[in-house]
Amino acid sequence: MAYCTVSIGSGLVDSMYGKSQFPIKSYLEKRGEAFEQRSILKRLFRMETSKHWAEQYTGETAMDDFEPVGEGGNYPNNGFEEGFPKAIVNETWKSQFAITQELVEDGRIGTMKKRANKLITAHDRTREKFGRYLYAGSLYGTTVKVGGKTFDCACADKLPLFSKAHPNKVDKKIQSNLYEGDLTADNLGRVEELMQNTKGDNGELLNIAPDTIWIPNDAALKKAAFAAAGSDKDPESSNNAFNYQVGRWNILVDPYLTWVLQLMGKTDKPWILLDSAFLEENDGAIFQDRVKLHVRSVLDDNNDNNLWKGRARFSGGFADWRFVAACGLSGGTSLG
Repeated sequence: MAYCTVSIGSGLVDSMYGKSQFPIKSYLEKRGEAFEQRSILKRLFRMETSKHWAEQYTGETAMDDFEPVGEGGNYPNNGFEEGFPKAIVNETWKSQFAITQELVEDGRIGTMKKRANKLITAHDRTREKFGRYLYAGSLYGTTVKVGGKTFDCACADKLPLFSKAHPNKVDKKIQSNLYEGDLTADNLGRVEELMQNTKGDNGELLNIAPDTIWIPNDAALKKAAFAAAGSDKDPESSNNAFNYQVGRWNILVDPYLTWVLQLMGKTDKPWILLDSAFLEENDGAIFQDRVKLHVRSVLDDNNDNNLWKGRARFSGGFADWRFVAACGLSGGTSLG
């Protein structure tokens, strides 16, 4: 699917702006597609295409185990129920830039392309920041403000995505995916173990296998991450014992996460583990596109400028929390 579409207003091709329409149209499309390839949103969210004003996500709890009934025994009744539901409402996002008659008269096609580039960059930056705002907001509560609007960053159980008190739907047992502790090889192994032992809503063992370490762009945290998971020797052992974590993790260093935490006035440096397969196969983190970026070219009746208007509809949120764990936060569950 194309990243963005561009439509040209009636009569513009034959107007004085005509010669600038197709170079800018081509540039917008190519620039948008190039950025999509570099984005890591698809590694933090399951990308979905929405067809409605909002979409609801839910699942079903696991069935009970089979029971021994002996020869000719009756079939026991077994059942399941709907899990916690979560609705994600699509939001409309807009921006525009102008091409003046003077730019066209002076043949400044390079400046026109720069303005087109800025529109695409602004759109892409907005998506990237929005995704990070949802995650960062859920470290501290159930809502987060983006561009003056409040967005829901709770998961389906109405608690923050990262919480010490997630309840199972059926057996009501409490589980955590929010932890204290620095990023070390020992703590990495401990959190991996805790995630692997996470239970489903009916108390069943899930096949969770975290494979991604996601961190802000912080020098000390990068050093710790690559020491814990990137060295084939144990960095904390004087005899350099074998480090079983090496080669088992994808490490994402994310300047956008750093930026958003700073914009929120936070000084924490969390390290986050994700299971990429569980994320794709279940309703965990969802980023949904209702309308891909659409850019249209029109004439401004007030001053005869050529306006390029960009509009998109997208949103995101969290349903199930079990694909992820955040660590390094004070007040989280102790790893001791």
